[in-house]
Amino acid sequence: MNGAFEDYPFPGNPELATFKVGGKIFVFSSLDDEPLRVTLKCEPEAAVRLRAAHAAILPGYHLNKRHWNTVVLDGSLPERMVRELIEDSYDLVVAKLPRAQRLLLDRA
Repeated sequence: MNGAFEDYPFPGNPELATFKVGGKIFVFSSLDDEPLRVTLKCEPEAAVRLRAAHAAILPGYHLNKRHWNTVVLDGSLPERMVRELIEDSYDLVVAKLPRAQRLLLDRA
């Protein structure tokens, strides 16, 4: 994922990791959760469908539940599916970046 980086932008929550591209967050993860959870951006229709089909996919915690899902990494979802959800989140955020930023990412 070109241009992606890990960040800890919340001094009051040092265990809250984010992954960003172009300065925009595409993954939230509280590192002290057990099991680990990641919150990912998602197309609204897909978000509803995924929640209905998988107990480990919940409405996004403390975020706009229409656009974010929280995925519980308890082993019930295939690793490949989790990777694809993360990639989809990245792609959604990249698609909203200004054209100049997207072009820079394409060259990286």
